[in-house]
Amino acid sequence: MLISLLPIALLVGMLFSAVQLFGSDASYGPNQIALVVATGAAALVGLYRGQSWDDLQDGITSGIRVGLTPTLILLAVGALIGSWIIAGTVPAMIYYGVALLNPDIFYAACAVICAFAAVSIGSSWTVAGTLGIGLVAIANSFGMSPAITAGAIIAGAYFGDKLSPLSDTTNLAAACAGVDLFSHIKHMLWTTVPAFTIAMVVFLTMDSSVSRPPEDIIALRNALDAQFGIGPHLLIPLAGMLLLVTFRVPAYPAILLSTVVGCVIAAIFQPEAVKELTLSANPESTMPVIEGLWMVLFSGYVGTSADPALNELLSKGGMASMLNTVWLIITALGFGGILERTGILKELLDVVLTRVKSTGDLVLATITGGVVTNMLAADQFLALALPGRLFTSAYDARGLSRLNLSRSLEDSATLTSVLIPWNTCGAYMSATLGVATIDYLPYTVFNYVCPLIAILLGYLVIGQKPAVPQTAPA
Repeated sequence: MLISLLPIALLVGMLFSAVQLFGSDASYGPNQIALVVATGAAALVGLYRGQSWDDLQDGITSGIRVGLTPTLILLAVGALIGSWIIAGTVPAMIYYGVALLNPDIFYAACAVICAFAAVSIGSSWTVAGTLGIGLVAIANSFGMSPAITAGAIIAGAYFGDKLSPLSDTTNLAAACAGVDLFSHIKHMLWTTVPAFTIAMVVFLTMDSSVSRPPEDIIALRNALDAQFGIGPHLLIPLAGMLLLVTFRVPAYPAILLSTVVGCVIAAIFQPEAVKELTLSANPESTMPVIEGLWMVLFSGYVGTSADPALNELLSKGGMASMLNTVWLIITALGFGGILERTGILKELLDVVLTRVKSTGDLVLATITGGVVTNMLAADQFLALALPGRLFTSAYDARGLSRLNLSRSLEDSATLTSVLIPWNTCGAYMSATLGVATIDYLPYTVFNYVCPLIAILLGYLVIGQKPAVPQTAPA
C-alpha cells in the first residue's frame, strides 16, 4: 500500500507546488507536467511489480481513449462559440437577456433555466455550451459575478442532468447497480431535491447588485444592435441545437451541425462583420467571408468595434482556445489509466470498503470512492463504473437495495466531477464558461451539498431502501 501511495503523494505534492509557484496559471502547463511525472512514477510501480511496459503503456492509452469523445466535443464547442458570436447568436442572447432577466434573482433564474433545459435534453455539457455561454455573457454585461453565474449554471445543469432519463450518466449509474432507470431517478429525489432547494436559497440571498449603470447597459444593447442587427432570426442556431439534442442526436454531431448553421447565418446576415474581422488581419484577402468564417472556427472571434468593453465581452471561442484543456484532459486520463491497470486504484477503494461498519459507513465509502476515482481517474464514467462494480456485494450483504448504491454513485461521481480542475467535466466547464474551476467551486452549492446530505441520511438511516426479498420458485 505504501508503494501504491507514492505516485499519488508525488502528484499531490507537485500540484500543491505548482499552485504555490504559478498561482492561477498552474493549469496552463505546470499541472500537466505534474500529471506526466506522476504517470511515470506509477509506471515504475507497475514495473517493480512485474508488469511489462507494453501492458502499462496500453493502460495509459486505454485511459486516454476514454476521453476522446469529450475531447472532440470540447474542440467542437470552441468552434461553436466562435461561429455563434460572429453569427450574432450570442450577441442576441445578451441583448434579450439583459432586458428580460431580473438582476435581483439573476443567479437563481440561471439555475432554474439550466435545470429545465437539462431535464429536457439530458446533457449538462450541452446546456453549459449553449445557454451557459449566453448567461455568463449576460452576467458580464450587468457587471455581475461570472463565478457565481457559472456556479448557478452548473448547479442547474447537473440537477437536470441527474434527473433526466435521457442522461448518459443517469443510465450508466442505474446499469452499474443493476436497477430500473425510473426507480433510480425516483430514489434520487431524497437527496437531490433538498440539495437543490438549499442551493436556490443561497442564490436568492447572494448579492446580485449590478455594477453597470442603466445607461451603460442601454449603450451596450445599442452597440450590439448596431454591429449585428439584432433580431429573433439570430437565435436560429440555438433553437436548432436544442431541437437536435431533444431528438437524441449525439452531442458531437449536434454541435458540429449547429456550428455549420452558425456559419451560414453569419454569411447571410453578418457579411460585413465577417469581412471586417478578416480585413483587420489580412487587408489583401480575396475571399474575406470564407476566410473570416474559417478564422473564427480555429482562433475565435476578435472584436473590431470602437467599443473596448464590447470587444472584451465577445472576443473568445475557436478550437485553439480549447487546446490547453485538451492537454490537461489527456495527461489526467493517462494517469488514471495507469492507476487502474496497475491495480493501485482498486487497492485504494478496497481500503475504503474495509472501514464499513454501518449503513452510514457504506454510503460514506461509496461517496468517497466516487470522489477519489474522480480525482485520480479524471473521468466521471470511470468514477461511476469502478465503485459500482466494487461496492455491489457490500450493499447486497447488508440487505440494502441497490437503488441506494446507484443514488450514492450519482451523488458522488456525477456531481463532484465538475469540481476537479483536471477531471474531464471540470476542465470542460472551465473552458466553456471561461471561469476557472477554483473560482466557481464555492458557488456550485448543489454539487457539494448533495453528497453531504447523502452521507447524513446514511447515518440517520433515512431513505435507505431495503432489498426486496427474493421469493423461491414454486
